[in-house]
Amino acid sequence: MHVVVLAEFAAPSGGAEKVALESARGLAELGLAVSYLQGVPGPVDPLLDHPRIRRVELGLPDIWNRGAVVGAVSGVWDREAAARVGAALAALPRADIVHLHQWTRSLSPSVFPVLFAAGAPVLATLHDYFLACPNGVYYRFDRAEPCALRPMSAACIAAPCDSRSRLHKLVRVARTAALGRAIEGRPLHLVHVCEASRARMGALFGGAALHHRLDNPVRVRFEAPATPESGDAVVYLGRLTREKGADLVAEAARAAGLPALFIGTGPLEAELRAGGAELLGWQAPEDARAILRARARALAAPSRWYETGPLTVYEALAAGIPVVASERSGASEKVRDGETGFVVAPEAESLARAFAQFRDDARVARLGRAAHARFWSAPATIAAHAHAAADLYGRILADCAAPIGCAVQHVCAEQTPRGVSAPF
Repeated sequence: MHVVVLAEFAAPSGGAEKVALESARGLAELGLAVSYLQGVPGPVDPLLDHPRIRRVELGLPDIWNRGAVVGAVSGVWDREAAARVGAALAALPRADIVHLHQWTRSLSPSVFPVLFAAGAPVLATLHDYFLACPNGVYYRFDRAEPCALRPMSAACIAAPCDSRSRLHKLVRVARTAALGRAIEGRPLHLVHVCEASRARMGALFGGAALHHRLDNPVRVRFEAPATPESGDAVVYLGRLTREKGADLVAEAARAAGLPALFIGTGPLEAELRAGGAELLGWQAPEDARAILRARARALAAPSRWYETGPLTVYEALAAGIPVVASERSGASEKVRDGETGFVVAPEAESLARAFAQFRDDARVARLGRAAHARFWSAPATIAAHAHAAADLYGRILADCAAPIGCAVQHVCAEQTPRGVSAPF
């Protein structure tokens, strides 16, 4: 089987890239041929150094480096990106599966018709909500709360919800409209990394998409559990923003009488430092894991937005560190409330009550050991992900090999009325 993986970067600057890289490596180690199409030139992770992985650099500029006007136009529809993706696919052996992980930074909606034309099933992993929501996160930045509007409805278009400006929102609306036209009536396979995403997006797309569940992988190895009872702080790992709840961690930790330790960078750095929190800045993945094992009594992931699957939660559980997760986050599905951590509302009071539980060394130790045992009973490792992905690809190809299976897919897509099949 030949799998084409598309991503915009070949180094892990965020969760989507990490998943694309780890998935490509896992599939290659499983014996599949993998072609990794990298949109933007830049560093290349050693994970792609494998004899069964062919890397193709498309040489496209990052949209954020193109200037406001050119970036806006190319973000809505980039003909050059479509041409380069098409040329790359034509030069490769015929693809059996095309799996897209990112498209908003260099590829644009223009690549979707090219992918469908390749003749292989097209899958897209939903690391965010850009396939439906213009700002990608179902979050009202103007109100600091999750969005309750139907994407691309009149109310959605009028809402000043973008994190940058109304003009930026309008560009994203135009991009989402272009995307809707590009995928309408096509059997796009949507890969969800949590059940909450599946429920939310399934209701939006109706019969125009085929929905699947596939857990994200994490690059972890089995080790003895950490000893969080010897840690000294509640740790937050990630970008320091309000929508991810970094400010809530600082406030709740103070109320619970525990130190807060932040690993990462972001716009809240000065505010957190002024409040007395300890900030370590960005850390390499191995260094961050070492800090977690040495310092964390618990990891806090209190996202205000509907985060799909933050990898730091899985990494903490794998190490035997309890997690306090937002009930809005897909990662909360991996936390057993009261057994491996706590699932709470992303509010300072709820977090403070949960954090206060970590003043008890015996309780911390029990939660940590349970977290480690539960994760490793069904580990979300790269190998496990690769087996699940290969099984999914096999089922999709088997359906397409059976005339009735392919017919059902296409009839479902074609019978959905225009303007109803997707929220565009």
